Amino acid sequence: MAKTIQVRVDDHLKDSADILFASLGLDTSTAIRMFLVASMEAGGIPFAVMRDADRDSAIRRAIEFRKAGGEFITAEQSLANMRAALKSGAEYGI
Repeated sequence: MAKTIQVRVDDHLKDSADILFASLGLDTSTAIRMFLVASMEAGGIPFAVMRDADRDSAIRRAIEFRKAGGEFITAEQSLANMRAALKSGAEYGI
């Protein structure tokens, strides 16, 4: 006997998943069944599930930098620096 699983997701996620799975020749129900089978074979979630520790520590470092009086450059300043570096490199035949 087959059982039904109902999951609520937002419209955009469902539509995007439908498009992705269709491009793989699957419907969403088949893709979900594949996930369940792979989970059973793996004895758990068939991919790594973890917090992004690198991102968290980068955020903490940025907060401490700012609290210590550090300033971040703007996107415009960053682009100007990159353009200047490219121009400087061009002068040297790089």
